[in-house]
Amino acid sequence: MSDSVPVPRGLPMERDAGPFDPPRAITRLREARPVSPLLFPDGHEGWLVTGHDAVRRLLADHRFSSRQDIGPLHVPYGIPGMPAVTEPSPQLPGVFIAMDPPDHTRLRRRLTGAFTVRRMQQLEQSVVDIAERRLDEMARLTPPVDLVREFALPVPSLVICELLGVPAQDRESFQAHSATFMEREVELDTKMAAYGAMMAYLAELVTAKRADPGDDLLSDLARHDDLGVEELTGMAFLLLLAGHETTANMLALGTFALLEHPDQLADLRADPGLLPGAVEELLRHLSVADIFYRYATEDIELGGEIIKKGSTVVVSLLAADRDPRRFDDPDALDIHRTARGHLAFGHGVHQCLGQQLARVEMRVSLRSLLCRFPDLELAVPAGQVRLRTDMNIYGVHELPVTWRTEPVR
Repeated sequence: MSDSVPVPRGLPMERDAGPFDPPRAITRLREARPVSPLLFPDGHEGWLVTGHDAVRRLLADHRFSSRQDIGPLHVPYGIPGMPAVTEPSPQLPGVFIAMDPPDHTRLRRRLTGAFTVRRMQQLEQSVVDIAERRLDEMARLTPPVDLVREFALPVPSLVICELLGVPAQDRESFQAHSATFMEREVELDTKMAAYGAMMAYLAELVTAKRADPGDDLLSDLARHDDLGVEELTGMAFLLLLAGHETTANMLALGTFALLEHPDQLADLRADPGLLPGAVEELLRHLSVADIFYRYATEDIELGGEIIKKGSTVVVSLLAADRDPRRFDDPDALDIHRTARGHLAFGHGVHQCLGQQLARVEMRVSLRSLLCRFPDLELAVPAGQVRLRTDMNIYGVHELPVTWRTEPVR
C-alpha cells in the first residue's frame, strides 16, 4: 500500500475540518492508506483503520479481540498520570464489551430480549412523555438556554433510569461521575475515583434489586442466579453509561448540525415523514462513538497490510462512515440519503445492543423539539460552541439556543 502520508505519532484529535467532520489528518490517511500504521505515544507500533470495508471486516473478525487483559494496554493519546506502558488490564466482571465469545455471548444473551424493536416501540410513549415534560420546563425559561442541560442530556438519562429502575433523583450524581470517567485528559486517579463511586452505587442498587425485585431491567437481570453481584454491577455500569452518554451527545450534536444546515432543517420541518431517514443520516454523518480498539491475537491480513500478533488496532467509525468508496458525497449532510450500511452502531457481535432505543429517543426527541420550537436557533456563533474533543464520546459541552418568546404580530 502507499506510504505517501507520514505515519502519525499519536491519534490525530483536532477537529480542524469543522465541528462535524473527522480531523483532516485522518481523512488524508483514509484516502491514501485505509489501514495505516500508527505510532502510539508509548512507542508501540500499532494500526489505525479508517476505510469502511476494512472497518467492517475487522469488526466481524474474532481474531481482533475486544479483551484488554491479554496484552499491554496501549492508548493512542496521552492520559495524565498514566504510565508510558501498562500491564494488561484485568477483565471487569459483567463489562461484556471488553470480552470475546463465549463470555461475551453468555452475558449479552441475557439482554437481547430487552432491546427488541417491538419492546422499544412499546417504550415509545414513555419517551414521548419524558421529552414533552422536559420541553414544558424548557419553555418556562427565558432564552437563551443550554439545550444540553435542559433537554439533550435529561431525556435519555431519565429514559434509561426508567428502563433500568434507577431512582431519577440519582441522575445528576451518576451523570457527574460518568462525565469525569469519560474525560480523556483528567488525571487517572480522578477518573478511577469516579468509576469506583459509580460501581459502589450500582453494587448497592443491584443487591437491593436481588432482595426486592421490581418491574425493571435490572430486576430482571437480578433474578438470574447464575449472575453474581459483581457481574450484575458491571452490566449495570455498562448499560447506564452507554444508555445516556451516546444518545445525549447525538441529540445535541444532531440539533447543532441541523441548525447549521438550514436547508436540511427546512425540508425536515416541511415533511416530518423524513425523520426516520434523517436520524440514520445524522448517525452516519456524526458517529459520536467514534474510536474503538481491538487487539490482534495472530498475524492477520487486512486491507493489503499484515497486522502482527500483539498489535493494538484503533478503529475510526466516523472516518469509515465518511468513506467515498461507500457513500456518495459523504461529507454532505443529506437527510434524503439512504444511509443504510453506516457503522455508527458498530458491526459484528459487538454491534450496539441499544441501537433501537437510541433510534426511538432520537426520533421522538427531535420531532418534539422541532414542533415545540419551530424558530429554534443558535444563541451564539457556531464557532463559539464548545466541542467535546476532550471526551471519549464526541459532542458539545453546551449548546446555547434561543427562540421567539413574543407572538408574531
